[in-house]
Amino acid sequence: MGYTLLAVAGLVVIVASSTTVLTTLTVAGAGYLVWLGCGVLRQPATLTASDEAMGSSRLQIMLKGIGISGLNPKALLLYFSLFPQFINPAGGWPVAAQTGLLGTLHMTACALVYLGVGVLARTVLKTRPSAARAVTRVSGAMMIAIGVFLLVERLVG
Repeated sequence: MGYTLLAVAGLVVIVASSTTVLTTLTVAGAGYLVWLGCGVLRQPATLTASDEAMGSSRLQIMLKGIGISGLNPKALLLYFSLFPQFINPAGGWPVAAQTGLLGTLHMTACALVYLGVGVLARTVLKTRPSAARAVTRVSGAMMIAIGVFLLVERLVG
């Protein structure tokens, strides 16, 4: 939500008006995705069943998740390198409204995906290690593919 507010405040327009800044952010974001993808493929996460009780309350876990998600540099790069391409300053809607709509759509999609992943991960991935490995491999490969696509699109296009 914080990134959406920054974007609505006009930072997306500033970034969009500078080809150098937009290219730099896109290249940095693409490089970061490729780096993360390679790391996931090199050292995949392993799931282990635990008989220990959780040391944190549900509220603490939720707040930790919000903090991690809110400080995620991928979201910042998404907002500032991709959003400007979908905003039309000369359009019928104010730029802040266009940005707010994009941010709201992004937050809603993330909430739905994270909820679905959270519910399914506990049951499916812990009981099926092969599924966990497949998800890890596909995730790493997709991060690399998206990063390479962004690099090629920005530098060649």
